Amino acid sequence: MHLPSYLLSLFLLLLLVKAPLAQAQVVNATITGQVRSATDRQPLPGATVGVPQLGIGTITDAKGMYRLELPAGTYTLQVSFIGYETITQPLTVGRTNQELDFRLEDGGNMLQEVVVEANTLRQKLNTNQMSVEQLTSTEAKLLPALFGEVDLLKTLQLKPGVQSGGEGASGLYVRGGGPDQNLVLLDDAVIYNPSHLFGFFSVFNPDAVRSVELYKGGFPAQFGGRLSSVVDVELNKGNPDNYRVTGGLGVISSRLTLEGPLVKDKASFIISGRRTYSDVFTRMLNKANEGSADYSPIPDYYFYDLNGKFNYKLSRKDELTFSSYYGRDFFKFSDASFKVGFDWGNTMASLGWRHSFNARAFVNTTVSTSSYQYTIANQIDVFSLRLRSDIQDFTLKTDFNLILNEKHHLKIGAVATNHSFTIGRLNFDGDDDRFSVATGNSFGAIEFGAYVSDDYEVNPLLTLNYGLRFSGFSNSGKNYFGVEPRASAKYNLTETLVLKGSFASMMQYIHLVANSGASLPTDVWYPSSPNVKPQRSQQVAFGASKLLGKGKYLLTNEVYYKWMHNQIDFRDGANLFVNDSLENEFLFGKGESYGNELYLEKIQGRTTGWIGYTLSWTYRQFADINDGRRFPNRYDRRHDISVVLLHKLNKRISLTGAFVYGTGNAYSLPVARFAMQDIEGRTASIVPIYSDRNSFRLAAYHRLDLGLVLKMKPKRGESDLTFSIYNAYNRRNPYFVYFDQINHETEKTPIAFKAKQVSLFPVIPSVTYNFKF
Repeated sequence: MHLPSYLLSLFLLLLLVKAPLAQAQVVNATITGQVRSATDRQPLPGATVGVPQLGIGTITDAKGMYRLELPAGTYTLQVSFIGYETITQPLTVGRTNQELDFRLEDGGNMLQEVVVEANTLRQKLNTNQMSVEQLTSTEAKLLPALFGEVDLLKTLQLKPGVQSGGEGASGLYVRGGGPDQNLVLLDDAVIYNPSHLFGFFSVFNPDAVRSVELYKGGFPAQFGGRLSSVVDVELNKGNPDNYRVTGGLGVISSRLTLEGPLVKDKASFIISGRRTYSDVFTRMLNKANEGSADYSPIPDYYFYDLNGKFNYKLSRKDELTFSSYYGRDFFKFSDASFKVGFDWGNTMASLGWRHSFNARAFVNTTVSTSSYQYTIANQIDVFSLRLRSDIQDFTLKTDFNLILNEKHHLKIGAVATNHSFTIGRLNFDGDDDRFSVATGNSFGAIEFGAYVSDDYEVNPLLTLNYGLRFSGFSNSGKNYFGVEPRASAKYNLTETLVLKGSFASMMQYIHLVANSGASLPTDVWYPSSPNVKPQRSQQVAFGASKLLGKGKYLLTNEVYYKWMHNQIDFRDGANLFVNDSLENEFLFGKGESYGNELYLEKIQGRTTGWIGYTLSWTYRQFADINDGRRFPNRYDRRHDISVVLLHKLNKRISLTGAFVYGTGNAYSLPVARFAMQDIEGRTASIVPIYSDRNSFRLAAYHRLDLGLVLKMKPKRGESDLTFSIYNAYNRRNPYFVYFDQINHETEKTPIAFKAKQVSLFPVIPSVTYNFKF
């Protein structure tokens, strides 16, 4: 599609928006404001604000903001949220717009909470967006976790359509896409590798995170740059009234968070840090065993991360926020003649400004920088090697929201990013200063996007969202442009049954060259170029949601189909890291993924939780792989089941459990072997023979995790002991399979090969002490 077609499409879209605007007459007043917690003054996303007598209501957004269109009259306004007291107050509406903020008090175990929970499920039923999962750190902390460490991304893996890459990994594989196809945002800044400990933990400290939203499909037009999902993470702003210390002491890590006011009712801050200390124990063991006959040193590993956020309210209409993140992983191994070390991590900083022009218009503008880098250092005898790759971004983004009338909510925005790539920067040196080698590539690229979208309430039964995103990328004299239409619809068949559908087209201009299931620190991001085209995808989804049991349960079923183009794989034996012509190792093909996601949720009563089931197929096809026949992707998983239950025994004790089951990953195995002798007929080489790619399956993965939360009774503040058992029935799930060669007893020649399975984690009990004061 050429640029004039883009302009024509935008012109037609604006006509669609402008036509109803020209005919509309504003006869209602607009009520806007923000809902916060009275305890810590944090925004409450998902709170219900409405007028029951009119049957009109809405839910707050990620910032706790709401908007209501009401006719003139006198009403009773109701504001409610899970676990908080409901506020009701009289409201007189005239011709003048009003701004009303609310602070909800902690409701404890009030019976009113039942009403709030039921309303929340109904609001979730009626939300316009489909294929979205929302999560708060409070919810995640209730679930059992590996080594007692709560992980927000692992909690998302328990949702339908989201899979993990393998045992313990925190990477997300959403509807057939790879981990590089997920756009991970932290306060509007990109995080390129959201994993610690080779993928076993995510980089998000739960004490610092306010909320997480995962978009699996039907992407809003403001998001772009990835094919499969958007993970939008928001940090806490900090308590503007009181100083508070939160933390936890776990088996392998500890964390500490400090928050409080800087200027009363104007400025607040939060600082959070976390560090593992397994390296302390491994160093002690290495020192104790050093010198023994069978001494084999244990690798040294640790990670740490720091989060910070500063919030300043300039005026009623202006607010500034500054967010930052810094995290690093370190891995070292050394013996008498060999030393190797990895270090990798993310750095992020963002400055945001929110300005409200009036009750109907506001703008968010963000300036951010983000980087990801890794370094491998190796020394063998007198030779040393250092390999480094990184990506550095500088981004300017603005989003303008305009409420045209009671039926149209327009969003317009633009974003521009300057990318700097360092790919495979290698330095190889010897003791002799005359021997030195340096190689690698550097690129500079510009990525940009602009969008327009409209939320259109056609009538009380039908709501539409339609938009258009324009994107582009420039590198090495090559320019790419893309148009990405987005559309979704919601139709209320009855008060308890809703139908939804969506279509989304996505473009991805940067690619992960080296990718593994465990998110090893060998990730190389590579830009689109004259020889590397952008990846593209189109996804359609249809779903139905039904309230059951008088509003106590929500049943959702979605089907989807996704087409993927210009997918990247590598030639057999490709040199991925020390290569000045890396593009020559690439192969390009296509993919498809389709499936059905079933989800039953209950958030009312003493026993809550959800059950999710996904039936799916994922394939790839390359002309130079598998003789051009399509093959299942490694993470093609036919069946995926998750069951999560939380039961409150009393005010102090809660029990949690999570069971997961998944079809084993697809992989390739040799189906036969033949021997090739050398010219003299003395030495034989065994050569494996493979059939179709990924034609075998690992054993099915399943696991049960259990947890117990015991609330303490300190003299001040709050504290609890969290006990958890990971892999409660000690299932030895497969991590990978290798072949052990069996030799003849006397001739020492191979006579057979036996497949052996490697597993990572047996049953692991853990305990964590959490505190807040």
